[in-house]
Amino acid sequence: MNREIIENQKIGEKYIRIKHPSGCTICLYPMENYSSAYALFGTNYGSVDTTFKTDEDEDFVVVPEGIAHYLEHKLFENDECDAFELYAKTGANANAFTSFDKTAYLFSCSQKFEENLEILLNFVQEPYFTDETVQKEQGIIGQEIKMYLDDPGWRVFFNGLQAVYHNNPVRIDIAGTVESIAKINKELLYRCYNTFYNLNNMVLSIAGNFDVDKTLEICDRLLKKSADHKLEKIIPDEPYEVKEKSVTVKLSCAQPLFNIMYKFPKMSDKEAAKAYIVYNNLFETCLGRTSAFYTEMYEQGLINETFNVGVFNGRGFFVGVIDGESKEPQIVMDRVNSELKRLRTAKPDRQEFENIKKRTYGELLSSLGSVENVATSVLNAEMAGISAFEYIRLAAEVTYDNIIEALDKLDIDNSCISIVEPV
Repeated sequence: MNREIIENQKIGEKYIRIKHPSGCTICLYPMENYSSAYALFGTNYGSVDTTFKTDEDEDFVVVPEGIAHYLEHKLFENDECDAFELYAKTGANANAFTSFDKTAYLFSCSQKFEENLEILLNFVQEPYFTDETVQKEQGIIGQEIKMYLDDPGWRVFFNGLQAVYHNNPVRIDIAGTVESIAKINKELLYRCYNTFYNLNNMVLSIAGNFDVDKTLEICDRLLKKSADHKLEKIIPDEPYEVKEKSVTVKLSCAQPLFNIMYKFPKMSDKEAAKAYIVYNNLFETCLGRTSAFYTEMYEQGLINETFNVGVFNGRGFFVGVIDGESKEPQIVMDRVNSELKRLRTAKPDRQEFENIKKRTYGELLSSLGSVENVATSVLNAEMAGISAFEYIRLAAEVTYDNIIEALDKLDIDNSCISIVEPV
Protein backbone atom coordinates (compact mmCIF):
# COMPACT_ATOMS: atom_id res chain seq x y z
CA MET A 1 0.00 0.00 0.00
CA ASN A 2 1.21 3.48 -0.87
CA ARG A 3 1.04 5.39 2.43
CA GLU A 4 1.95 9.04 2.98
CA ILE A 5 1.56 11.56 5.80
CA ILE A 6 -0.13 14.83 4.88
CA GLU A 7 0.98 17.43 7.42
CA ASN A 8 0.81 21.11 8.27
CA GLN A 9 3.64 21.65 10.74
CA LYS A 10 2.57 25.22 11.48
CA ILE A 11 -0.68 24.10 13.11
CA GLY A 12 0.58 20.67 14.22
CA GLU A 13 -2.02 18.62 12.31
CA LYS A 14 -1.61 15.59 10.07
CA TYR A 15 -3.44 12.66 8.55
CA ILE A 16 -2.66 9.46 6.67
CA ARG A 17 -3.36 9.13 2.94
CA ILE A 18 -3.30 5.64 1.46
CA LYS A 19 -3.72 4.49 -2.13
CA HIS A 20 -5.26 1.09 -1.44
CA PRO A 21 -4.62 -1.90 -3.77
CA SER A 22 -8.37 -1.92 -4.49
CA GLY A 23 -8.02 1.48 -6.16
CA CYS A 24 -9.76 3.39 -3.36
CA THR A 25 -8.06 6.36 -1.70
CA ILE A 26 -8.26 6.08 2.10
CA CYS A 27 -7.71 9.14 4.31
CA LEU A 28 -7.43 8.51 8.05
CA TYR A 29 -7.37 11.38 10.55
CA PRO A 30 -7.09 10.01 14.11
CA MET A 31 -8.06 12.62 16.72
CA GLU A 32 -6.96 11.97 20.30
CA ASN A 33 -9.32 12.54 23.22
CA TYR A 34 -12.43 12.47 21.02
CA SER A 35 -15.30 10.14 21.89
CA SER A 36 -16.82 9.78 18.43
CA ALA A 37 -15.81 8.95 14.87
CA TYR A 38 -17.18 10.12 11.53
CA ALA A 39 -16.77 8.25 8.26
CA LEU A 40 -17.65 9.11 4.66
CA PHE A 41 -17.43 6.77 1.69
CA GLY A 42 -17.72 9.01 -1.35
CA THR A 43 -17.56 8.88 -5.11
CA ASN A 44 -16.36 11.72 -7.31
CA TYR A 45 -19.75 11.73 -9.02
CA GLY A 46 -22.48 14.33 -8.80
CA SER A 47 -25.40 15.81 -10.66
CA VAL A 48 -23.18 17.57 -13.24
CA ASP A 49 -21.79 14.22 -14.45
CA THR A 50 -24.31 13.39 -17.15
CA THR A 51 -21.76 12.94 -19.96
CA PHE A 52 -18.95 10.43 -19.53
CA LYS A 53 -16.79 7.79 -21.18
CA THR A 54 -14.55 4.90 -20.12
CA ASP A 55 -12.01 2.86 -22.08
CA GLU A 56 -14.83 0.36 -22.66
CA ASP A 57 -16.98 2.94 -24.50
CA GLU A 58 -16.57 3.90 -28.13
CA ASP A 59 -18.10 7.32 -27.55
CA PHE A 60 -19.37 9.53 -24.74
CA VAL A 61 -22.52 8.37 -22.96
CA VAL A 62 -25.28 10.82 -21.97
CA VAL A 63 -27.66 9.88 -19.12
CA PRO A 64 -30.75 11.63 -17.69
CA GLU A 65 -30.36 14.55 -15.29
CA GLY A 66 -30.85 13.60 -11.65
CA ILE A 67 -29.58 10.04 -11.97
CA ALA A 68 -26.72 10.50 -9.44
CA HIS A 69 -29.23 11.57 -6.77
CA TYR A 70 -31.60 8.75 -7.79
CA LEU A 71 -28.79 6.22 -7.43
CA GLU A 72 -27.96 7.51 -3.96
CA HIS A 73 -31.58 6.92 -2.87
CA LYS A 74 -31.61 3.35 -4.16
CA LEU A 75 -28.24 2.20 -2.88
CA PHE A 76 -29.38 1.93 0.74
CA GLU A 77 -31.65 -0.99 -0.17
CA ASN A 78 -30.84 -4.62 -0.91
CA ASP A 79 -32.94 -7.77 -1.28
CA GLU A 80 -33.05 -8.37 2.49
CA CYS A 81 -33.23 -4.98 4.26
CA ASP A 82 -31.91 -1.45 4.03
CA ALA A 83 -28.76 -0.07 5.60
CA PHE A 84 -30.69 2.20 7.99
CA GLU A 85 -32.11 -0.89 9.72
CA LEU A 86 -28.60 -2.22 10.27
CA TYR A 87 -27.38 1.10 11.65
CA ALA A 88 -30.38 1.27 13.99
CA LYS A 89 -29.07 -1.88 15.70
CA THR A 90 -25.60 -0.39 16.25
CA GLY A 91 -26.82 3.03 17.41
CA ALA A 92 -25.01 4.94 14.65
CA ASN A 93 -26.39 7.98 12.87
CA ALA A 94 -26.30 7.41 9.12
CA ASN A 95 -27.08 9.51 6.08
CA ALA A 96 -26.05 10.27 2.51
CA PHE A 97 -25.98 13.25 0.17
CA THR A 98 -25.59 14.07 -3.48
CA SER A 99 -24.15 17.41 -4.50
CA PHE A 100 -23.25 18.85 -7.88
CA ASP A 101 -19.89 17.07 -8.00
CA LYS A 102 -19.91 14.25 -5.44
CA THR A 103 -22.02 11.62 -3.66
CA ALA A 104 -21.20 10.36 -0.16
CA TYR A 105 -22.54 7.85 2.35
CA LEU A 106 -21.72 8.48 5.98
CA PHE A 107 -22.17 7.53 9.60
CA SER A 108 -21.15 8.89 12.98
CA CYS A 109 -20.88 6.84 16.14
CA SER A 110 -19.34 6.67 19.60
CA GLN A 111 -19.32 2.87 19.78
CA LYS A 112 -19.08 -0.19 17.51
CA PHE A 113 -17.03 1.71 14.93
CA GLU A 114 -15.66 -1.39 13.18
CA GLU A 115 -19.15 -2.90 12.86
CA ASN A 116 -20.50 0.35 11.42
CA LEU A 117 -17.63 0.60 8.96
CA GLU A 118 -18.36 -2.91 7.72
CA ILE A 119 -22.00 -1.95 7.12
CA LEU A 120 -20.90 1.12 5.14
CA LEU A 121 -18.38 -0.68 2.94
CA ASN A 122 -20.73 -3.59 2.31
CA PHE A 123 -23.89 -1.81 1.22
CA VAL A 124 -22.17 0.80 -0.94
CA GLN A 125 -20.43 -2.01 -2.85
CA GLU A 126 -23.56 -4.15 -3.27
CA PRO A 127 -26.13 -2.45 -5.54
CA TYR A 128 -29.57 -4.00 -5.81
CA PHE A 129 -32.06 -2.53 -8.26
CA THR A 130 -35.29 -4.02 -9.59
CA ASP A 131 -37.83 -2.65 -12.05
CA GLU A 132 -40.41 -2.41 -9.26
CA THR A 133 -38.25 -0.52 -6.73
CA VAL A 134 -36.92 1.83 -9.39
CA GLN A 135 -40.44 2.70 -10.53
CA LYS A 136 -41.59 3.24 -6.94
CA GLU A 137 -38.74 5.70 -6.33
CA GLN A 138 -39.82 7.84 -9.28
CA GLY A 139 -42.92 8.91 -7.39
CA ILE A 140 -40.99 9.66 -4.21
CA ILE A 141 -38.32 11.76 -5.94
CA GLY A 142 -40.96 13.40 -8.14
CA GLN A 143 -42.68 14.69 -5.01
CA GLU A 144 -39.33 15.90 -3.66
CA ILE A 145 -38.71 17.86 -6.88
CA LYS A 146 -42.15 19.48 -6.73
CA MET A 147 -41.58 20.41 -3.08
CA TYR A 148 -38.36 22.24 -3.95
CA LEU A 149 -40.11 24.07 -6.80
CA ASP A 150 -42.28 25.73 -4.15
CA ASP A 151 -39.38 26.59 -1.83
CA PRO A 152 -38.49 30.31 -2.26
CA GLY A 153 -34.92 29.93 -0.98
CA TRP A 154 -34.23 27.01 -3.29
CA ARG A 155 -35.85 28.62 -6.31
CA VAL A 156 -34.10 31.97 -5.98
CA PHE A 157 -30.75 30.15 -5.95
CA PHE A 158 -31.41 27.74 -8.84
CA ASN A 159 -33.07 30.41 -10.95
CA GLY A 160 -29.86 32.37 -10.47
CA LEU A 161 -27.72 29.47 -11.66
CA GLN A 162 -29.97 29.06 -14.69
CA ALA A 163 -29.54 32.76 -15.44
CA VAL A 164 -25.73 32.49 -15.10
CA TYR A 165 -25.07 29.34 -17.10
CA HIS A 166 -26.03 28.44 -20.65
CA ASN A 167 -24.84 24.82 -20.78
CA ASN A 168 -23.19 23.82 -17.50
CA PRO A 169 -25.30 21.08 -15.80
CA VAL A 170 -24.99 22.95 -12.50
CA ARG A 171 -27.99 24.93 -13.76
CA ILE A 172 -30.16 21.82 -13.32
CA ASP A 173 -31.60 20.83 -9.94
CA ILE A 174 -29.54 18.07 -8.31
CA ALA A 175 -32.64 15.85 -8.23
CA GLY A 176 -33.28 16.48 -11.94
CA THR A 177 -36.76 17.15 -13.31
CA VAL A 178 -39.93 15.09 -13.26
CA GLU A 179 -39.41 14.52 -17.00
CA SER A 180 -35.74 13.50 -16.70
CA ILE A 181 -36.20 10.99 -13.85
CA ALA A 182 -39.03 9.34 -15.79
CA LYS A 183 -36.30 8.13 -18.20
CA ILE A 184 -34.32 6.36 -15.46
CA ASN A 185 -34.48 2.57 -15.37
CA LYS A 186 -32.68 -0.31 -13.70
CA GLU A 187 -30.18 -0.72 -16.56
CA LEU A 188 -29.14 2.95 -16.46
CA LEU A 189 -28.66 2.81 -12.69
CA TYR A 190 -26.37 -0.21 -12.99
CA ARG A 191 -24.51 1.49 -15.83
CA CYS A 192 -23.83 4.61 -13.77
CA TYR A 193 -23.04 2.58 -10.66
CA ASN A 194 -20.47 0.41 -12.46
CA THR A 195 -18.90 3.51 -14.01
CA PHE A 196 -18.74 5.92 -11.07
CA TYR A 197 -18.68 3.59 -8.06
CA ASN A 198 -15.45 2.06 -9.32
CA LEU A 199 -13.08 2.30 -6.33
CA ASN A 200 -10.54 4.22 -8.42
CA ASN A 201 -13.10 7.05 -8.38
CA MET A 202 -13.85 6.79 -4.64
CA VAL A 203 -12.51 8.08 -1.32
CA LEU A 204 -12.97 6.75 2.21
CA SER A 205 -12.45 9.54 4.75
CA ILE A 206 -12.50 8.87 8.51
CA ALA A 207 -11.83 11.22 11.43
CA GLY A 208 -12.07 10.95 15.20
CA ASN A 209 -11.69 8.08 17.66
CA PHE A 210 -10.88 4.86 15.81
CA ASP A 211 -8.12 2.28 15.52
CA VAL A 212 -6.08 2.77 12.34
CA ASP A 213 -4.81 -0.82 12.11
CA LYS A 214 -8.24 -2.40 12.64
CA THR A 215 -9.71 0.01 10.10
CA LEU A 216 -7.15 -0.99 7.48
CA GLU A 217 -7.77 -4.68 8.22
CA ILE A 218 -11.46 -4.14 7.42
CA CYS A 219 -10.58 -2.25 4.25
CA ASP A 220 -8.22 -5.01 3.13
CA ARG A 221 -10.98 -7.57 3.67
CA LEU A 222 -13.97 -5.72 2.21
CA LEU A 223 -12.77 -3.35 -0.50
CA LYS A 224 -13.11 -5.16 -3.82
CA LYS A 225 -10.28 -4.55 -6.26
CA SER A 226 -11.42 -2.51 -9.26
CA ALA A 227 -9.82 -2.17 -12.66
CA ASP A 228 -9.16 1.45 -13.64
CA HIS A 229 -11.22 2.09 -16.77
CA LYS A 230 -9.86 5.61 -17.36
CA LEU A 231 -13.09 7.44 -16.63
CA GLU A 232 -13.53 10.74 -18.47
CA LYS A 233 -16.17 13.28 -17.42
CA ILE A 234 -16.88 16.37 -19.47
CA ILE A 235 -18.61 19.62 -18.67
CA PRO A 236 -20.03 21.31 -21.81
CA ASP A 237 -18.26 24.42 -23.08
CA GLU A 238 -19.68 27.57 -21.57
CA PRO A 239 -19.89 31.09 -23.03
CA TYR A 240 -18.17 33.79 -20.98
CA GLU A 241 -21.27 35.97 -20.50
CA VAL A 242 -24.21 35.22 -18.20
CA LYS A 243 -27.25 33.79 -19.98
CA GLU A 244 -29.71 36.32 -18.53
CA LYS A 245 -29.28 39.53 -16.54
CA SER A 246 -32.44 39.15 -14.48
CA VAL A 247 -35.08 36.55 -13.61
CA THR A 248 -38.13 37.01 -11.35
CA VAL A 249 -40.81 34.60 -10.13
CA LYS A 250 -43.63 34.88 -7.60
CA LEU A 251 -43.98 32.45 -4.71
CA SER A 252 -45.36 32.43 -1.20
CA CYS A 253 -42.89 34.38 0.97
CA ALA A 254 -42.94 37.27 3.45
CA GLN A 255 -40.84 39.66 1.37
CA PRO A 256 -38.69 39.51 -1.78
CA LEU A 257 -35.59 37.29 -1.80
CA PHE A 258 -32.63 37.93 -4.08
CA ASN A 259 -29.42 36.28 -5.28
CA ILE A 260 -26.86 38.45 -7.10
CA MET A 261 -24.37 36.24 -8.96
CA TYR A 262 -21.03 37.06 -10.61
CA LYS A 263 -19.87 34.60 -13.25
CA PHE A 264 -16.23 33.50 -13.41
CA PRO A 265 -14.42 31.65 -16.21
CA LYS A 266 -13.61 27.98 -15.74
CA MET A 267 -10.73 27.32 -13.33
CA SER A 268 -8.56 24.38 -12.32
CA ASP A 269 -9.14 22.97 -8.82
CA LYS A 270 -5.99 24.67 -7.47
CA GLU A 271 -6.91 28.00 -9.05
CA ALA A 272 -10.41 27.70 -7.59
CA ALA A 273 -9.04 27.01 -4.09
CA LYS A 274 -7.02 30.23 -4.10
CA ALA A 275 -9.85 32.22 -5.71
CA TYR A 276 -12.25 30.90 -3.06
CA ILE A 277 -10.16 32.37 -0.24
CA VAL A 278 -9.34 35.61 -2.06
CA TYR A 279 -12.88 36.42 -3.19
CA ASN A 280 -14.45 35.46 0.13
CA ASN A 281 -12.05 37.89 1.81
CA LEU A 282 -12.78 40.50 -0.85
CA PHE A 283 -16.58 40.32 -0.58
CA GLU A 284 -16.49 40.27 3.22
CA THR A 285 -14.11 43.24 3.35
CA CYS A 286 -16.12 45.35 0.91
CA LEU A 287 -19.70 44.29 1.65
CA GLY A 288 -19.80 42.02 4.71
CA ARG A 289 -21.51 42.58 8.03
CA THR A 290 -18.68 44.55 9.59
CA SER A 291 -18.24 46.82 6.56
CA ALA A 292 -19.35 50.45 6.33
CA PHE A 293 -21.44 49.48 3.28
CA TYR A 294 -23.48 46.95 5.26
CA THR A 295 -24.12 49.41 8.07
CA GLU A 296 -25.31 52.10 5.68
CA MET A 297 -27.57 49.75 3.71
CA TYR A 298 -29.01 48.26 6.91
CA GLU A 299 -29.77 51.66 8.43
CA GLN A 300 -31.53 52.68 5.21
CA GLY A 301 -33.73 49.59 5.43
CA LEU A 302 -32.51 48.20 2.11
CA ILE A 303 -31.17 44.97 3.64
CA ASN A 304 -31.64 43.03 6.88
CA GLU A 305 -29.72 40.44 8.89
CA THR A 306 -30.21 37.80 6.17
CA PHE A 307 -27.75 39.65 3.89
CA ASN A 308 -24.83 37.36 3.07
CA VAL A 309 -21.79 37.38 0.77
CA GLY A 310 -19.57 34.56 -0.43
CA VAL A 311 -18.52 32.15 -3.13
CA PHE A 312 -20.24 29.07 -4.56
CA ASN A 313 -17.92 26.73 -6.41
CA GLY A 314 -17.23 23.15 -7.38
CA ARG A 315 -15.86 21.07 -10.22
CA GLY A 316 -16.37 23.16 -13.34
CA PHE A 317 -18.17 26.17 -11.83
CA PHE A 318 -17.33 29.26 -9.75
CA VAL A 319 -19.78 32.03 -8.83
CA GLY A 320 -19.66 34.98 -6.44
CA VAL A 321 -22.99 35.25 -4.58
CA ILE A 322 -24.64 38.11 -2.68
CA ASP A 323 -28.01 37.11 -1.23
CA GLY A 324 -30.67 38.16 1.24
CA GLU A 325 -34.08 39.79 1.56
CA SER A 326 -35.07 43.28 0.46
CA LYS A 327 -38.14 45.20 -0.60
CA GLU A 328 -35.94 46.77 -3.31
CA PRO A 329 -33.63 44.00 -4.59
CA GLN A 330 -32.74 45.78 -7.84
CA ILE A 331 -31.62 48.85 -5.89
CA VAL A 332 -29.51 46.57 -3.68
CA MET A 333 -27.79 45.16 -6.76
CA ASP A 334 -27.16 48.63 -8.17
CA ARG A 335 -25.71 49.78 -4.86
CA VAL A 336 -23.54 46.65 -4.50
CA ASN A 337 -22.11 47.08 -8.00
CA SER A 338 -21.56 50.79 -7.46
CA GLU A 339 -19.69 50.10 -4.23
CA LEU A 340 -17.43 47.52 -5.85
CA LYS A 341 -16.63 49.92 -8.68
CA ARG A 342 -16.05 52.81 -6.25
CA LEU A 343 -13.60 50.73 -4.22
CA ARG A 344 -11.44 50.14 -7.28
CA THR A 345 -10.40 53.75 -6.89
CA ALA A 346 -11.04 54.46 -3.22
CA LYS A 347 -9.60 51.05 -2.18
CA PRO A 348 -11.06 48.71 0.47
CA ASP A 349 -10.34 49.38 4.15
CA ARG A 350 -6.99 47.72 4.89
CA GLN A 351 -7.73 47.20 8.60
CA GLU A 352 -11.10 45.67 7.73
CA PHE A 353 -9.27 43.23 5.43
CA GLU A 354 -6.82 42.29 8.19
CA ASN A 355 -9.72 41.62 10.57
CA ILE A 356 -11.53 39.48 7.98
CA LYS A 357 -8.33 37.58 7.22
CA LYS A 358 -7.80 36.73 10.93
CA ARG A 359 -11.44 35.72 11.30
CA THR A 360 -11.32 33.48 8.22
CA TYR A 361 -8.13 31.81 9.39
CA GLY A 362 -9.57 31.36 12.88
CA GLU A 363 -12.78 29.81 11.58
CA LEU A 364 -10.84 27.31 9.46
CA LEU A 365 -8.68 26.37 12.44
CA SER A 366 -11.66 25.97 14.75
CA SER A 367 -13.33 23.67 12.22
CA LEU A 368 -10.58 21.15 12.99
CA GLY A 369 -12.25 20.64 16.36
CA SER A 370 -15.19 18.82 14.76
CA VAL A 371 -14.83 15.21 13.58
CA GLU A 372 -17.60 15.84 11.02
CA ASN A 373 -15.92 18.94 9.59
CA VAL A 374 -12.52 17.25 9.46
CA ALA A 375 -13.72 14.11 7.67
CA THR A 376 -15.79 16.17 5.23
CA SER A 377 -12.95 18.61 4.51
CA VAL A 378 -10.54 15.75 3.84
CA LEU A 379 -13.01 14.10 1.45
CA ASN A 380 -13.64 17.36 -0.43
CA ALA A 381 -9.94 18.16 -0.66
CA GLU A 382 -9.01 14.71 -1.92
CA MET A 383 -11.62 14.88 -4.66
CA ALA A 384 -10.30 18.32 -5.65
CA GLY A 385 -6.73 17.03 -5.77
CA ILE A 386 -5.45 19.23 -2.95
CA SER A 387 -4.44 18.82 0.71
CA ALA A 388 -7.08 19.24 3.40
CA PHE A 389 -4.80 21.95 4.86
CA GLU A 390 -4.63 23.93 1.61
CA TYR A 391 -7.39 26.39 2.54
CA ILE A 392 -5.73 27.05 5.91
CA ARG A 393 -2.41 27.73 4.16
CA LEU A 394 -4.07 30.02 1.62
CA ALA A 395 -6.00 31.86 4.34
CA ALA A 396 -2.75 32.53 6.20
CA GLU A 397 -0.97 33.77 3.08
CA VAL A 398 -3.66 35.92 1.42
CA THR A 399 -2.61 39.57 1.20
CA TYR A 400 -4.26 42.95 0.80
CA ASP A 401 -2.68 43.19 -2.65
CA ASN A 402 -4.38 39.90 -3.58
CA ILE A 403 -7.84 41.34 -2.98
CA ILE A 404 -6.99 44.60 -4.76
CA GLU A 405 -5.94 42.58 -7.80
CA ALA A 406 -9.07 40.40 -7.51
CA LEU A 407 -11.33 43.44 -7.34
CA ASP A 408 -9.74 44.84 -10.50
CA LYS A 409 -10.24 41.50 -12.30
CA LEU A 410 -13.84 40.98 -11.17
CA ASP A 411 -16.17 41.51 -14.14
CA ILE A 412 -18.89 43.30 -12.19
CA ASP A 413 -21.14 43.66 -15.22
CA ASN A 414 -21.02 39.93 -16.01
CA SER A 415 -23.64 39.33 -13.36
CA CYS A 416 -27.32 38.60 -12.90
CA ILE A 417 -29.99 38.94 -10.24
CA SER A 418 -32.56 36.31 -9.33
CA ILE A 419 -35.62 37.55 -7.43
CA VAL A 420 -38.52 35.76 -5.76
CA GLU A 421 -41.40 38.15 -5.05
CA PRO A 422 -44.33 37.43 -2.73
CA VAL A 423 -47.50 36.27 -4.48
